Amino acid sequence: MPLPPISLAGGLAGALLASALVLFVATSSWLVALVFLLGVGLLFGAGLMIDRMRTAPAQDQQTSPDWTVTVAAIEQAGEAVAITDRANRLVCANSAFIETFGTTAAPPALPFARGALEALTRLARDAWRDGAAAIDSLSDGEGETEWQVSARRAGRGDDHLVWRLRPITRASGVSLGALDLSGPFGKMLSRAGIETAITTADGVIRAVSAGFAERASGDERATLVGQDFVSFLRTDERDRIFFAREGRGGTPQTLVDIPLTDPATQAQPAGPDEATSLMLLIDSGVGIGSGWDGTSQAGVAQLDALLGQLPLGLAMTDRDGRFLFGNEAFLRAVDREGRGLPAFPTDLVTREDKAALSDAVRRHGRGPSTSGDVAVRLVNSPEEPVSLGLAGVRGLGEAAVLLSLADSSQENQLRRQVAQATKMQAVGQLAGGVAHDFNNVLTAIIGTCDLMLLRHIPGDSDYDDIQQIRANSNRAAALTRQLLAFSRQQTLRPEVIQLPDVVSEVSPLIKRLLGERITFYVQHDRNLGPVRADPQQLEQVIMNLAVNARDAIQSRGPGTGRISLYTRHLHATEVVQLGSEVLPAADYTVLIVQDTGGGIPPHVLPKLFEPFFTTKEQGKGTGLGLSTAYGIVKQSGGFIFADNVLDKQGHPTGARFTVYLPVHRGEVPKKRETKAPLVSSEWSAGGKVLLVEDEDMVRAVAERALARAGYEVKACSGGEEGLAAIAEPGAAFDIVVSDVVMPGMDGPAMVRAIRAKLPKMPVLFMSGYAEEQLRRDIDIPDMHFIPKPFSVAAIGDKVGAVLRQARAEAGEAEAGAK
Repeated sequence: MPLPPISLAGGLAGALLASALVLFVATSSWLVALVFLLGVGLLFGAGLMIDRMRTAPAQDQQTSPDWTVTVAAIEQAGEAVAITDRANRLVCANSAFIETFGTTAAPPALPFARGALEALTRLARDAWRDGAAAIDSLSDGEGETEWQVSARRAGRGDDHLVWRLRPITRASGVSLGALDLSGPFGKMLSRAGIETAITTADGVIRAVSAGFAERASGDERATLVGQDFVSFLRTDERDRIFFAREGRGGTPQTLVDIPLTDPATQAQPAGPDEATSLMLLIDSGVGIGSGWDGTSQAGVAQLDALLGQLPLGLAMTDRDGRFLFGNEAFLRAVDREGRGLPAFPTDLVTREDKAALSDAVRRHGRGPSTSGDVAVRLVNSPEEPVSLGLAGVRGLGEAAVLLSLADSSQENQLRRQVAQATKMQAVGQLAGGVAHDFNNVLTAIIGTCDLMLLRHIPGDSDYDDIQQIRANSNRAAALTRQLLAFSRQQTLRPEVIQLPDVVSEVSPLIKRLLGERITFYVQHDRNLGPVRADPQQLEQVIMNLAVNARDAIQSRGPGTGRISLYTRHLHATEVVQLGSEVLPAADYTVLIVQDTGGGIPPHVLPKLFEPFFTTKEQGKGTGLGLSTAYGIVKQSGGFIFADNVLDKQGHPTGARFTVYLPVHRGEVPKKRETKAPLVSSEWSAGGKVLLVEDEDMVRAVAERALARAGYEVKACSGGEEGLAAIAEPGAAFDIVVSDVVMPGMDGPAMVRAIRAKLPKMPVLFMSGYAEEQLRRDIDIPDMHFIPKPFSVAAIGDKVGAVLRQARAEAGEAEAGAK
C-alpha cells in the first residue's frame, strides 16, 4: 500500500536535516551544511513537480462526465435523443434513437435520402451558429415517416449538440405518402390551377404543395407546417376567397374540403387529433365549359383570334412557362415566322439571359396579377437588347403570363443606317484632313522631281529613278483625290446630263476590262429625267461598280458571268411605296449595276462603303473603289445602296448596287464656250510675286519654280509676314500666291487685309482642299485656285494666266474710262 504523501514528505525532511548535521560535524562549517541543504531541497522540489505533471491526465480522466447519468435523463418514450460533439461524433443516445438508427449513425449523417441529409446538415450549421434550430417536418425520403427535428447546443462550453427527433403521427388508415404534395402529384395539380394542403381538424397545416407555399408566402420551399390554414386566405364582400398575399388582384379561389377516410371502413379516425382533411383551392378559371365562378371559357378562342390581328407581338404561357399561343407579330419580332414558337420563352434568348427570364415568368405566373418588363437579348440578334413585357393574367384557363414584344426590325434597321451615316461622315472628315496633309507632301516631292529632271536628260543614271519617283507620287496624288471624293470634298463640275449618254461613253472601256468570259448587258428605260452631276465623276462611279462586280465574279473561279446595267425612272409615288426612311419622296433616275458573283456576306454589307475596307487578298485593291463611288454620289445629291439578289429559295445569287440621282427640274443651260487655257508662254512680261506658304518644303519648291519662270519672288512663311511685306516702302507686287490654311493668320484673312488697301490685287490660292468648298467658305471675289499637288510647270503656267487676265481686265477698264 503506498505511503501517504504527507508521511513521505516528513521522512524525507528528517533525513535531509540529519545529513546536514553529520556534514557540519565532519567539516565544522555551517556554510557547507547550509549549501548542501539548499541544493538537495531544490532537487526534491523539482521531482515533486514532475511527478504531479505525470499524474495530471489520470486526475482529469477521473473528472470526465458520467454519461450514464445523461443517458438516464434523456430516456423518453416516443422521442429519439442523441448527443454529438463538434466533430459530429455520437457521444450518447437514448434507446429510441438506438432502436431506430443504431449505434453507428450519428446526426446529421442519418440513413435519410439526399434531400433530407442536406436539410439536417443545414440544421446542424444553424444550431452551432444560433444556439438552436428546428425543422417542423422532414421526410426520410421513402415516404414512410416524417420527423420533427431540433438541435440545441449544450455542455459547459456549449461544445455539444442535443438532437431530438420526434415522428409525426399519421391519421389511422390514411398514408400521407400516397398524397405526396411536394412531389409530382402536387405539381400536377398546381399546373391545373389547383393548390393543395393537408390540415388537421383544427385547421393546422400538416403539409402543403409547393404551389400553395409560393402563392401563400412567396417561397415554394416554405413548409408552413403548424400554422393556421385560414390565416393565408381572405374573403371579400361577395364571400369570394383569395390568397391573402395576392389580395383582390389575384384569382378568386373555390375551396373544397375532402376528409381523408380509411379506405377499408370509409370512416374518419376515432381521435379528433388524428382527423385530417385535404384542402383544394381551385382557380376560378379552371372549370370546363363554365368557370367555377360562372365565367365562360368559350371566349378564350375569340381572345386568341383578336390577339392574332394586333400589330403588337403578343404571346401567352402557362404557369410552368410553356408557350400556349403567339401571334404573327410576335413571331416576326423573334424571327420565328414559319417555324412556330419553341417550348419555352427561354429558348428565344441568349444563354446569359435565360435565368432572368425564367424567374420573371415564374413570378408573374404564380404571384398576384402584376406587370413589368425585362431586358433580354434574342438569339437572332444578340447584339441588340430588347424590352420584353410580362403581365400576369388570371381567369383565362391555362394562360398565366402575357408576353409582349414590339417588332422593332425597321427601327433597328433605321438605327443602323443612322449610325452608319454618322460613322461615314466622321471617317470622311478624317479622310479629307489626311488628303490635305498628303497633298502638301506630294507637292514637295513632285516639284523636287521636276526641278531635278531639268538638270538630267534621258540616258542619265538618275533620270529613270527620278521618273519612277514622280510616277509613284502621281499615283499617291490619285489616291488622295479618291479620299477627297469619299469625303465629298473634291472639285466637281456638274452639268445637266442624261444618264444613258454617260453609260454609252464608258461602256467600251468597261467591255475591255471585263474580258470575253463576262457578259455585259445594258438596258435603258424610257422617259428618263435629266440629272445634274459631273459626267467624268459619274463615269468613275460606273467604272468602280463594274470593276467591283468583275472581281466578285472572278473570285468564284474562271467560269463565265454576267454584269447587267439598268437605268430606270422612279416616280415619287413609287418612292413612298418603298417605305424607305432614308430616301426622300421625289422623282429619281436610277442606275442599277447587278452581277452574278454570289452576293455579299451579311457581315460585310455594313462596312462596304468604308474607306480601305476590302475583301480581296492582301496586296490587291486599295479599298477605295466603292468608298469613292459613295462620296461622288452623295456629293451629287444622290443615294447609293447595296443588297443581294435572291433566287426563289432565298439564296443569294449576286450583288446589286442601286444609285438614285434626283431628276433635275429646271431649264437645261446652254453649254458655255470654254476658252483655251492660258500658258506661261503667252505671258512673258515677268512680275513680282508675293508667295505665302507655311510648309517649308512646299514654299521652297514654289519659290524655285516661279523664279525659274522669270518672276521675282518674295517668300513668306505666314499671313502676318505677308502683310508686313506688302506694307514695306516701295513694295509693288503684281500677284499674291498664298496657301489657305496656315497657323495664326490664314490666307483668306491676309487677302482681305490686302484687298482693303489694294482692291485690284490678283490672288491665287493653292490648297489640297476642294475648290468648290473653298469658294463657298472663303467668299472672296476675283480669286483663282490651283490644287495641290502641282508640278513646277503647272504653277508657272497658272501664275502667268492669272497675270495676263488681270492685265487684260485692267486694259479694258482703262479703255472704257477713256
